[in-house]
Amino acid sequence: MITGFQITTNLTQSYKITLLRWCQCLTLGAITLTSTMMPIKAQTLYFTYPPFNEPLRVESLDAFAQEGTVNKNLGFFLNLAGASEEEKIKFREALIKPAKLDPILVSRFFKSQIGEDILTLVGNFIQIPGGRNGKYALRGAIVTAAFDSEGLSLINFFRKLPTNIQFDLVEILKFSNLTKKVVKATKLFSEEKIPQLSAKEAAEGDPINFANLPDLRQRGSFEVKQQRWTLTDKSRNRTFYVDIYTPQGGRGNQIPVFIMSHGLGSQPEDFAGGAQHLASHGYVVALPQHIGSDSQQHQALLKGLSREVFLPDEFINRPLDISYVIDELEQRNSTEFNDQLVLDQVGVFGHSFGGYTALAVAGATIDFDHLEQECDLGKSRLNTALLLQCQALDLERKTYNFRDERVVAVLAHNPVNRSIFGSKGLSQIQIPVLLGAGSYDPATPFVFEQLDSFTWLTHPDKYLVLQEGQAHIDISALDAGISEVIDSIEELTLPETQLLKDYSHATLLAFSEVYVANNADYLPYMQSSYLAYLSEGQKFKTYLISNASSAKLLQAIKQFKQEEDID
Repeated sequence: MITGFQITTNLTQSYKITLLRWCQCLTLGAITLTSTMMPIKAQTLYFTYPPFNEPLRVESLDAFAQEGTVNKNLGFFLNLAGASEEEKIKFREALIKPAKLDPILVSRFFKSQIGEDILTLVGNFIQIPGGRNGKYALRGAIVTAAFDSEGLSLINFFRKLPTNIQFDLVEILKFSNLTKKVVKATKLFSEEKIPQLSAKEAAEGDPINFANLPDLRQRGSFEVKQQRWTLTDKSRNRTFYVDIYTPQGGRGNQIPVFIMSHGLGSQPEDFAGGAQHLASHGYVVALPQHIGSDSQQHQALLKGLSREVFLPDEFINRPLDISYVIDELEQRNSTEFNDQLVLDQVGVFGHSFGGYTALAVAGATIDFDHLEQECDLGKSRLNTALLLQCQALDLERKTYNFRDERVVAVLAHNPVNRSIFGSKGLSQIQIPVLLGAGSYDPATPFVFEQLDSFTWLTHPDKYLVLQEGQAHIDISALDAGISEVIDSIEELTLPETQLLKDYSHATLLAFSEVYVANNADYLPYMQSSYLAYLSEGQKFKTYLISNASSAKLLQAIKQFKQEEDID
């Protein structure tokens, strides 16, 4: 099951889509909110670039959409754009093709604070006369079109506009230029810099024949038992379940423990594969439910029982959930695990919002000043991870310390983290960290959320793993409507799900063995050469860099920002 947050991010893969396609996807899929406005036909669209202010009548677009007729009014704009016959055909198709999105789901998502923020952002570019933010006019048109029998198409959106609107080309061009820089940065670092640094580390390391070593992608020798606990933290009046995966037979008297934190709108079951993999190699793995930001919260939004995608207190409750689960394991260690659990050396994995959670228990602290600055700058770009983090500004401004000294290492895959922690907050982490990133990730973009963060970590045992083609979530699990949108994106091909799981399971096990189980035999796997070995013959590869490449990566980032005039 996917959330409105995931819907929006999957529709805005700006580094793989042209600005025109981005605007098309955003208009069709991301600007909807319940409204009772009645449609008024034949409004006018103005394209403003002072002193240029030309009108395009909706009736001209309507005639073109229905009959293919290009009148003088529309012809002016097509000629101005230098549109070829093929481009005109594609434009007409874009006008009439409806978006297959559940209008109720999208409507309720955009009642949330994140949805309102997206509307406000788009309204900066698409305005009502006088230059005022156009979000209310946009939401009225979109929701009316969404529930119309013809569906939510671009032309139907224009038909339902309750007033004239204007496209602020100055702001749109600024956004376009920033988007181009994001595209350029993503290509530079995911296709050149990270692979080059990884290859250099591999060349400088000792040669290893990994074919002669155990294959970490394979399931371990232990059978796995699964059970579910229901826990209540009375101090927070918070009841949630925890899925526990236990190896049958164990690995001696010292059983390592790992906690896995799910992402926004997700659930513990979504990470059963990773839990099974670790448990089969002798770990006890616990997967807690985060009740204010999980799939049940998503259902509450869908059913109209909640106005929010997640509750802001989740920035506090999520890391406290992790600590409470460790407390519970301590209480049950003697009665249910024969005192075999090693609970002063726990590992934590987190995905997306769970990545924030893992980094928080590792010692990262919220930097409200940095977050406020980032949220203000973010008004000129669509970064859904930033929109999520900006909700933390509703928290009480004080120092939050979620560090749990029992946690000795964390893996954060596609973590939401950069703006809420900043360099000051991330530098507080003094345990080993592995950051996982995907080159196709639209929800927590690599260049926004992991690139700088890696250089800000100060512990010497730090790693960045970049998976080519990884898109934040399992695309194969998406519903047909969103899958169709993704399939329509030109030149976008995705790797097989199993390949990405193999990469993730191998690095998860290697990192856990070295830094949680203190097994030095697995140190060879924590090298770029190992992931190069796993990537042999694959179209979509994975790369690892360590602290040895941090200074060079930081230098490359600074050089890019200087050349592109980015603050």
